[in-house]
Amino acid sequence: MSDEPQPRPPVRSGNVSRRSFLKRAGMTGLALAAPPLPLLLAETAGPESNAVNDAPSDQIQIAFTLNGSKRVLRVEPRAVLLDVLRDQLQLPGTKKGCDHGQCGACTVLINGRRVVSCLTLAATHDGDDLTTIEGLEKNGELHPMQAAFLDCDAFQCGACTSGQIVSAVGLLGEPVESDDASVREAMSGNLCRCGAYRNILAAIQRARRPAASL
Repeated sequence: MSDEPQPRPPVRSGNVSRRSFLKRAGMTGLALAAPPLPLLLAETAGPESNAVNDAPSDQIQIAFTLNGSKRVLRVEPRAVLLDVLRDQLQLPGTKKGCDHGQCGACTVLINGRRVVSCLTLAATHDGDDLTTIEGLEKNGELHPMQAAFLDCDAFQCGACTSGQIVSAVGLLGEPVESDDASVREAMSGNLCRCGAYRNILAAIQRARRPAASL
């Protein structure tokens, strides 16, 4: 018989060896420490879920006539018309002034009526006829109101000018008396921080005259 030490047989408890017991205990600890499977799947699918929520399927399709051309596009239900015009349709002529409907810089014409585009949802104008400052010029010829603003020097910094012009064009189709006071009242929703009101009034009155007197 050899004098060399013989390997000690594994300690068993019943039919389970010590090594097997420790291995099973370790796996049990890992299982307890791991997050629940639904939570793990939710965390793994998180970015994909956000991508689905942000997908164009969350948007709605609208169609309207813009400056004489039919446009079909998808917009978020909460998107205001001003942002859609500037950011989505790349028409920066409509200015973002106060963004609270108080300055009139974002005025557009909807079905011929003056509207501040920062306070109206784009989705509510499906099927409407919209005109922005870019749509007033026809075949390279300025609208009479645009020409009158140039002739009367009715602007300074220009921040409010596009809204002033579009609003004044809308005024042409309204029952506004011919006197200056009535015009001032009708244009009171359009503010000019530079104070060019006298020249703005002169331009509007000039454009309101019969074509033969221009």
